[in-house]
Amino acid sequence: MSELMTHAPVLAILIPLLGAPLCALMRGNTVPWLFTTVLSALSFYVSLQLLFHVAANGPVSYELGGWAPPWGIEYVADTLSSFVMLVISGISTGVLLYAKESIAAEVSSSRLGLFFAAYLLALTGMMGITVTGDAFNIFVFMEIMSLSSYVLIAMGERNDRRALTAAFQYLVIGTIGATFILIGVGFLYLMTGTLNIADIASQFDTISETRPARAAVGFLVVGIAIKLAMFPFHIWLPNAYSYAPNIVTAFFAGTATKVSVYLLIRFIFTVFGVDFSFGALPLTELLLPLGVIAFLSMSLVAIFQDNLKRLLAFSSVAQLGYMTVGIALASETGLTASILHIFNHAIVKTGLFLSVGAIFFVTGSIYLKDLAGIGQRMPMTSFSFVLGGLALIGVPLTPGFISKWYLLQAVLERGDMIGYSLAVGMLISSLFAVIYIWRIVELAYFKPSPEGTPSGEAPYSLLFPIWLFILVSFYFGIETSYSAGFAEQAAKFLMGAP
Repeated sequence: MSELMTHAPVLAILIPLLGAPLCALMRGNTVPWLFTTVLSALSFYVSLQLLFHVAANGPVSYELGGWAPPWGIEYVADTLSSFVMLVISGISTGVLLYAKESIAAEVSSSRLGLFFAAYLLALTGMMGITVTGDAFNIFVFMEIMSLSSYVLIAMGERNDRRALTAAFQYLVIGTIGATFILIGVGFLYLMTGTLNIADIASQFDTISETRPARAAVGFLVVGIAIKLAMFPFHIWLPNAYSYAPNIVTAFFAGTATKVSVYLLIRFIFTVFGVDFSFGALPLTELLLPLGVIAFLSMSLVAIFQDNLKRLLAFSSVAQLGYMTVGIALASETGLTASILHIFNHAIVKTGLFLSVGAIFFVTGSIYLKDLAGIGQRMPMTSFSFVLGGLALIGVPLTPGFISKWYLLQAVLERGDMIGYSLAVGMLISSLFAVIYIWRIVELAYFKPSPEGTPSGEAPYSLLFPIWLFILVSFYFGIETSYSAGFAEQAAKFLMGAP
């Protein structure tokens, strides 16, 4: 094993963590942005190398301070965690390529150093949650991510004071979720005497019938569901996405909720085990209806939104419903679909939110009433949005189609009426997506522009990252060997296959 791979699990976290306080001292528009982009790119490079190494050679373990687990804190990179780390750092780097001009228009230059310091801390928290092998460390990194997230969302108040209210709402609800997670971890520590995730998993069978263990499962699942914005705990997400600065919305849409999906998968399949989660406990009966209600109701709600960011926010809750259904099916194919959709939806939704940010940069509005004729005024940006919308619908040759194809296979594997009903529900949800995407297309291309509306294409510095995400998404909609291959490998490992 190379020296880099030996230290890769901790390097991917240390790079943004150590850079954050330095970034806070920087001033100007360019230096903090460039510094943050370089650090994010380095973390992305480490994550990429780590993923290929893990896929070929198996999990990598790093003992912090030389203390062997379970006494010391251990970082563990397996296929799932390294795959999600790649998604987080890749989305972060792509968003930062877009950020220089966009954020300068939304946050005063005197606060940019602090803004990017908070951005690096959010990145640190997400990466840490993904790679740590210590249950309490998950809570610590979650708080790092959450506290910096509240700051980043609140910084949108320059353009809309409602960002402060959205950040406060997220703080209150997020604190409840984090408290539930901490209580769950406390119950597990009470029963096992360890915080090491692998050690807890090895002992869980012996404590699974006890009340504290079952209480731990309840607290952890509900706490993660709140952080995940799983229906009906999604109330904080639309406002947080709508009023945050545009690059913050794009970054969080591609990463924050995906980290929570990862965490739910990790606890259910690694710590609690498939047999206990879906046999002794009725998690399928709990998660499956919530996922279905999410992708049906939230897709329907998205149709009636008059704010483009809120429309995409409710769409995100619907897409999280698909991931929840894949988990609830408790099958290798269903789990593959969920892990694959983490990747595919992250790329697509980030590209869409960046398109919205470019529209706001030029027009100063993201309300649908102001977007009439935008297809003629901003053809490159508008077309990128349409292509991203096709992926949300699940049109063939897009990554959304690949995710839904795997999920469709998983629900049909059941071979019962529930499976067939789920397939019909997925079709209805996709038709709702056609409607809300068509609303944008109709406004953009079939309505005349109002008098005096700003015109002109977005700068190339914004268009390049947008089209990078859109083209990459279509690449992974056609060439699926890497994305689906890593997802299948992670699912087999979690389901206990050799």
